[in-house]
Amino acid sequence: MRRRTFVATLAGLIGSRSASAQMMHDMGTMAGEGAPPSPKPAVPVLPQGQPLRDLPRLPNESTVPGRFSATITAGPGVVRYAEGLATPVLLYGGVEPVIEATEGDRIAIRFRNGIPGQPSTIHWHGMPVPSDQDGNPMNPVASGDERLYAFDLPEGSAATYLFHPHPHNFTAEQVYRGLAGVFLVKPKVDPIPAAYGDTLLMFTDLRIAADGTMPPSTMADAMNGRVGDHVLVNGQKNPILSVAPGEKRRIRLVNATNARYLRLGFAGARMLLVGTDGGLVETPVAVDEVMIVPGERVELIVAFDRPGEARLTTRAYARGWMGPDEPKEAGLVLLTARVSGRAAAAPPPLPQVLRRVVALGEPVVSRRLVFTEAMSRGGGMEGSHGLQDPKGMQDMKGMRDTGGMAGMGRPDGMEGMAGMDMGATARSAPSPSTPPGGKGMRFLINGRSFAMGRIDEVSKVGQLESWSIVNGSDMDHPFHIHGTQFQVVDIAKAGAIRTPAIRCWKDTVNVAVGETVRIRLRQDLPGPRMYHCHILEHEELGMMGTLDVRA
Repeated sequence: MRRRTFVATLAGLIGSRSASAQMMHDMGTMAGEGAPPSPKPAVPVLPQGQPLRDLPRLPNESTVPGRFSATITAGPGVVRYAEGLATPVLLYGGVEPVIEATEGDRIAIRFRNGIPGQPSTIHWHGMPVPSDQDGNPMNPVASGDERLYAFDLPEGSAATYLFHPHPHNFTAEQVYRGLAGVFLVKPKVDPIPAAYGDTLLMFTDLRIAADGTMPPSTMADAMNGRVGDHVLVNGQKNPILSVAPGEKRRIRLVNATNARYLRLGFAGARMLLVGTDGGLVETPVAVDEVMIVPGERVELIVAFDRPGEARLTTRAYARGWMGPDEPKEAGLVLLTARVSGRAAAAPPPLPQVLRRVVALGEPVVSRRLVFTEAMSRGGGMEGSHGLQDPKGMQDMKGMRDTGGMAGMGRPDGMEGMAGMDMGATARSAPSPSTPPGGKGMRFLINGRSFAMGRIDEVSKVGQLESWSIVNGSDMDHPFHIHGTQFQVVDIAKAGAIRTPAIRCWKDTVNVAVGETVRIRLRQDLPGPRMYHCHILEHEELGMMGTLDVRA
């Protein structure tokens, strides 16, 4: 079996004076040209080397076979990441929970929003649930209110999913403050033997000040997405996973960060890729590294062949960074596997074929989405790099800034949008302020910034479609669509076309600078579906659209 690199193509910045170049110039002007850099504040030291803890399972309140019922309350909490410091956070029931159910189950989750002054939702990221149960931004739950999410898990939906809030203009803040969980849908018959175990690693980002609080987001966060000072695994920094020599462990990786790209290698261990966003792949593939962008998930079989330590570490990746203070991406140790003790018994061999992934047929509709960025000055737009639809810019003219959440940017166009419970928003959302640099900055799809109530694309239930996602901006963007899984057909850049090494189901895919990623998909349930960049700050600054799927 040939070892592959399961990683996106590296790409540098485009050299023209684009919108991002203008943003970087503006940053220098605001900071003071030629001024000495201000000293960075002290970063608290987090403990390392503690035993890896399991994320807690949400208890099933139902006693009926084939049913899972529970209550989830989103609200404030306190976590002690560093000794002597209490960090105010947001949590689901005081934890970052895991929901575990089986394909075919009926799910009923009562959600209570205990977040003071903000609406929220639960979005079931990647899951094939009805539109009105998917926690879309047009269905907010006001602070102090509750609602029931109810849906069935169809046959064949076994996979590792993510859930998180998706209220318009509040998603980024609520996620970086701690609201995220994992939804494990197990198959009725698992082709991977139980002897391989099942270890879940959820990656989150953390930035805390010297007093333990989470600082508000900055201009650089609005442009690049918020990247923290620490990458945590199940809420811990570089925890210890204890394994026996010769052990082969099934490990699920979940990127629940706002914006951090994770290019990972496992020094001292061998990796087999066995699953992606939509579940198992057809055939295990040996890989040297994996790339996991925000919102993505990967399943691995990791072989710990010899005693000692094996380290899960980050590798360098140039996704395009606007402005100074680009964070260090390479050489971070996220987890250490301590391989010791008595040798493990050899597990049963993996099946050569884990499941069949049938290629989607020929599409009957083709769509083209172009990602760009722009700055607005005095009501107009400037510096839109790679814009394919200049006429679409007219929708941006004269738009009024309506403010944003505290410390974050807020996209324009919130007033009076059809389908939005504006009463809920008015009751629960105070008038926030625009962050430094957030005002006038937009990330666009086909030249337009997201507007609540506007339909951008219309589809039909069961219709096979081809989507070309074009990145005409100066940085990578992870593309995500709600309600379905897709297959990547090919990736084009600078005249070269490459096809994926494996056929698999996905709901999130990186689109690197200058790339066109072509996917095929089908929506099987009616209703509005969101598609957007999964750098959450970019989503909130306009890089999102609405697909209306009609019966």
